[in-house]
Amino acid sequence: MSLDEYLHEKAEESRHNETIGYLIIIAGTIFWLNGTLITVITENDPNWFLFLPYHLTAHPYSLLGLATILIGIVLLLFGMILIIHYALERSWYMQELRKAHTLQIEKIQRKRKTVLTPK
Repeated sequence: MSLDEYLHEKAEESRHNETIGYLIIIAGTIFWLNGTLITVITENDPNWFLFLPYHLTAHPYSLLGLATILIGIVLLLFGMILIIHYALERSWYMQELRKAHTLQIEKIQRKRKTVLTPK
């Protein structure tokens, strides 16, 4: 396996992992919205701190709503971190692939130049 093939394969893998990060964000959004809906439906008048209910009743559904909101937020943050990490990794692989490609082109041009020069 040449360096070009390896770098190309790693860039594809980073792109795939970045897509998984987007899917994790979608799952986090779904959890967050479901938790918000559960809280709004089960509580008569929930008190909110930004987007977290902080005054809950002893009803099990209010704890379920808070848990799904927290899981959704954690998944959102985790997905964003994954996306940033793998996007940076993929850009590094692409830069190295460009460097390897330019070196390969220069080597081919040098070979052509030595072949074309008369002796």
